[in-house]
Amino acid sequence: MRIQRLGEAILPLLLAVAFAVPASAQQPDNDAAPAATAPVKKPKPKPKPAAAAPEAAAKPATPPPMGGVKPTLLGQYGDWGAYAASPGGKKVCFAIAKPASSETNPPNRPRNPTFMFISTRPADKVTNEVSIIIGYPFKPGTEASVDVGSTNYALYTQQDGGWIKNATEEAQMVDAMRGGQSAVVKGTSAKGTESTDNFSLRGLSQALDRVAQDCK
Repeated sequence: MRIQRLGEAILPLLLAVAFAVPASAQQPDNDAAPAATAPVKKPKPKPKPAAAAPEAAAKPATPPPMGGVKPTLLGQYGDWGAYAASPGGKKVCFAIAKPASSETNPPNRPRNPTFMFISTRPADKVTNEVSIIIGYPFKPGTEASVDVGSTNYALYTQQDGGWIKNATEEAQMVDAMRGGQSAVVKGTSAKGTESTDNFSLRGLSQALDRVAQDCK
């Protein structure tokens, strides 16, 4: 029987409130058609500007309060944010990012937000623990995976969370991510939808260095 890892205890604190999509906004992972709505008058097209403005950068992932304590931003490094908080008097530091791109098969299936965490908790003697929140319940009894370069790492899954299956590979995986360009997470939902999430690793090394500095 698998022993529960510490990451499973801290992850709900990170996600239970602010990362959850409101019930009114959630959609089932199925092929049901959306409810019919009243016709909407089509607005007149606006004239195109002479030159298109540059596309704004995606907003960084922002964590929710943890145990009533709002995490403090230590720094934003590329696509990764470094944060710290002390819920219950125990300090937690983590790097967090959203996927740069996501796909589902069948396409355009609704999901809750997806995140990758790399957490350090000195009181629990945990350093750089990788966690994935996939945005849907995983298919029970299935594994997910993370590809970093040419190396594949298996993830065990529970509800909407994923953790590296072989804990002895975790340090190797984090080192590979520090020097890599992307991490590709693949999984299957309880309804059979396959997902592929591509996380940019730009700024991860600096974010982890900042986490290590603040959570020695």
